[in-house]
Amino acid sequence: MNSRIDSVFVGSLRPLPPEGQRSGIFKTPVSGPVAVGLEGLAGDAQGDRRVHGGPEKAVHYFPAEHYERLAALVAAAEPALVDILKPGVLGENLSGSGLTEATVCIGDVFAVGTCRLQVSQPRQPCWKINHKLGHPPMSRLIADEGCTGWYFRVLTEGVIAAGDAIELLDRPAPDMSLARLWTASEAHRPTPDELHLLAAAAGLNPAWAKRLRERAAWLTNQSAPPC
Repeated sequence: MNSRIDSVFVGSLRPLPPEGQRSGIFKTPVSGPVAVGLEGLAGDAQGDRRVHGGPEKAVHYFPAEHYERLAALVAAAEPALVDILKPGVLGENLSGSGLTEATVCIGDVFAVGTCRLQVSQPRQPCWKINHKLGHPPMSRLIADEGCTGWYFRVLTEGVIAAGDAIELLDRPAPDMSLARLWTASEAHRPTPDELHLLAAAAGLNPAWAKRLRERAAWLTNQSAPPC
């Protein structure tokens, strides 16, 4: 379960075509150590703090191996994207290979550089990806394929640099992979029991846990026999 950081990315706010919304999705690679605080990497910005950034979404990791998969899926419809789909283009802070949603679990704690980072939730792909790449189906494709990447909360502040090892220190929810969570969250009618199990996973963003419990309650109510 150990890996290595290949690249570190940060970005300031820039206008996102075509409407010009200010967004931090445009990232550039950083050479050398980068300070990491509870709110994220030094020099990194988020345009809409309601849905990006903050302590529960401080650092975004995206598996580098997903890019080849995504490029193959869009090659026929958008051949120009094949050369664009490279690490950093989806707005991630950290890129590496060897860790994916299938092998990483909710609440996993990793040592990265001098930091300790904990997996808090998947990244939910949004319309900004579509606008940046000029391909309206892109965020839906990422969601359908389950190659979303994830967010870390910062347990111990420090510094991170490209080349640093990613070492698994603790796994409080060993059966609760991010792939399992994403499958349940995207399912039309997941079982309430599955949603409750996932909501109880140690380390899950409380906002996600609340949403899962509320959906479980709604599904239970829908299946209840009439009085």
